[in-house]
Amino acid sequence: MTRTLQRLDEMLTKAINGTFTEESYDETELSRLESKWKQYFTMSSMSMERTKAERENIQSMISDISHQMKTPLANIMLYSELLQEQTEGEQEKYLAEQIETYAKKLEFLTMALVKMSRLESDVFKICPSVQRVGSLLRQATEEILPRARQKEIQIEICGDIEGKANFDQKWTQEALYNILDNAVKYSPKGSRIEVEGISYEMYFCIAVKDQGIGIREEERAQIFSRFYRSDLVQQEEGIGIGLYLAREIVQREGGYIKVESKEGNGSIFKIFLQKE
Repeated sequence: MTRTLQRLDEMLTKAINGTFTEESYDETELSRLESKWKQYFTMSSMSMERTKAERENIQSMISDISHQMKTPLANIMLYSELLQEQTEGEQEKYLAEQIETYAKKLEFLTMALVKMSRLESDVFKICPSVQRVGSLLRQATEEILPRARQKEIQIEICGDIEGKANFDQKWTQEALYNILDNAVKYSPKGSRIEVEGISYEMYFCIAVKDQGIGIREEERAQIFSRFYRSDLVQQEEGIGIGLYLAREIVQREGGYIKVESKEGNGSIFKIFLQKE
């Protein structure tokens, strides 16, 4: 019995390390068990390889589609702009504006799908390093300012902006921008958004506080799902992928995102980045 358990332990250890091979034993039951283990791990390995190949094929297909769509979309937007300039009738101008609007939405959706696909398939590598957070806060805020100004929304950076954390500048800026974009999108005209840096012992927190519509309690766990959109915001632009990407990026850096909100009383999104 002891010998059987020892052999089973050896088999599992080798299986975990990827070095398991079937061997010959006099014990009939143990030999049958070892043969079944071999079959199981062979099938598991084949299944993993098929899954990996399917993901690579999907990623390649999405990249090919996005590449093929770039030129037609660019032409559609160009011609819609020319139509707006050359038409005199209000109805014709309106239709040309609608064409441009939906072409831009399609372009945004295509780029979002490409980012999501490449991130999930590890085509894009996230390379965090310890650096100051101030540059991240300023660049993400500057990127969202044009949209904020359209709604006369003020954005203020406060708190600890000299602290350091372990993050990838490009991708974390993308994550923070997505959260700021939602804050601007769902906040009323003339309101205020606060971006605060808070240093803790193990994490650095970036808190984005808005005065928007808030989030219902039952929806807080769903807002980070792919393509999820509340029925309260169906009329707003967007496809429900920004928060999903933000969470994926931060988690790959070893951090996490929390949200505090009450319907009608704004929201606070907190990004926690590891310090080391």
